[in-house]
Amino acid sequence: MAQAAFAPEPAPQSPDLPSPSPEPAPQSPGSVDRPTGPSFDVLRWHDEPWTAQLALDLLPETNGPKVEVLSGSVIVTPHAGYDHQNAELDLAYLLKQAARREKLWLYAEANIISGADLFIPDIVILDVPGGGRTTMDIGHAVLLGEVVSPGNRRKDVIDRPREYAAAGVPFFLRVDLRNRVPTIALFELADGEYRPVAAAAAGTTFVMRQPFEFSIDPADLLGEEAPVAEAEPPGGETPGGEGDVEG
Repeated sequence: MAQAAFAPEPAPQSPDLPSPSPEPAPQSPGSVDRPTGPSFDVLRWHDEPWTAQLALDLLPETNGPKVEVLSGSVIVTPHAGYDHQNAELDLAYLLKQAARREKLWLYAEANIISGADLFIPDIVILDVPGGGRTTMDIGHAVLLGEVVSPGNRRKDVIDRPREYAAAGVPFFLRVDLRNRVPTIALFELADGEYRPVAAAAAGTTFVMRQPFEFSIDPADLLGEEAPVAEAEPPGGETPGGEGDVEG
């Protein structure tokens, strides 16, 4: 916690001398001016465990980096590369049309609350509309998806799906752009873990039947002709582990 500042007692003055102007109270080491409204400056002095609600109350809304809360810590992630953004936007647009036909609602990078944690998945599909809301409880999530970022590979491949599975999210979708050869894999929750149910690499067709019907050639997510390269087996690592996924 920031230390409080105390002003020293003024020294007694001779009646023949004018009283000096009071000096401002010195700040104690480590003390800082605290913001009066939402500000990232709060990260400099708040040293208690963070919760999703604290982050929403004290930190400003932003279209910049992702600000998530996990296990009492704030995690700030800058925007990913252009391939990541292109794939996320294109996939969200196409998935949204398919989801609405089944009365499901899709949002990109929306606030999802899970207990004291705050997640911002790349793809969020809900069983209720989020209009007029800032957050949604994870219990309304039908599918959460992540586009794997090179700098956060462990988070997107292992950590996040493990956390989503623990919260009971029925489906997890992963898009991997490694070597600029896109792959898409869909996983369904079974016995507390995600099991692969559909996967495809660039040049083939990804087809899913649940939670709604949708198909795409993963190569289309780059918005250009993907370079010729040897693709990994569709699906890559299994969420929460490091095994291979069979297509």
